[in-house]
Amino acid sequence: MPRMEIRGSGALVAGGASGLGAATARRLAAAGAAVTIADIDEVRGAALAEEIGGRFARTDVRDEAQVMGAVDRVGDGLRIAASCAGIGPAEKVTGSRGPHRLESFERVIAINLVGTFNVLRLGATAMLANEPDAGGERGVVVCTASIAAFEGQVGQIAYAASKGGVAGMTLPAARDLAPAGIRVVTIAPGLFDTPLLASVPDEMRERLGRSVPFPSRLGRPEEYAQLVESIVANPMLNGETIRLDGALRMAPR
Repeated sequence: MPRMEIRGSGALVAGGASGLGAATARRLAAAGAAVTIADIDEVRGAALAEEIGGRFARTDVRDEAQVMGAVDRVGDGLRIAASCAGIGPAEKVTGSRGPHRLESFERVIAINLVGTFNVLRLGATAMLANEPDAGGERGVVVCTASIAAFEGQVGQIAYAASKGGVAGMTLPAARDLAPAGIRVVTIAPGLFDTPLLASVPDEMRERLGRSVPFPSRLGRPEEYAQLVESIVANPMLNGETIRLDGALRMAPR
């Protein structure tokens, strides 16, 4: 059965310096991909690139020229693009402190949604130049949403809107790119042990983990990376947002 070969393929991991992105960069490199890490964290990004034998490109995903530079850094043969960059500040629509700051809402949308779109559109454009493989495939783009796209909690209005946008553009993007043999799949993680939860006290982290039906713990970045590898390898996965959440459905708080 034809399947995309990870070994020897060029891979771009946006937000690859830490968390889900770092685990993905390691997993793809271990599978034989030539990985380029795109991130604003130069210290961690460059160190990880050296560790896995890859490349690093300082990249703000909001900036078209910088994302294009990261794509160019991969060189010929970009076949895998994973978009993991994101932020998740908490702020309510309104309250005793006044209305939600427009600036913070726009920043979350710009990084999480526009940034993901930048990686998608510019990565896919580079993939157009690839020769199709035996299955007619030129590449695959993996985006990152969140279960907050479907069950946003109190204080997650901006985050939920941004991740809902990522989930919403997955199918039309896959349809746009289908004639070129480029797939688009989104992962919607639940509660994962990433830098977004780093500031949460251990007791609360354990409580959050126990709220997951099974397994009753926080997800591990390596489990996200495992799914990325599976998506790349399975040509029938396309146009879908896959929940990776241990059957968790988020309560309002």
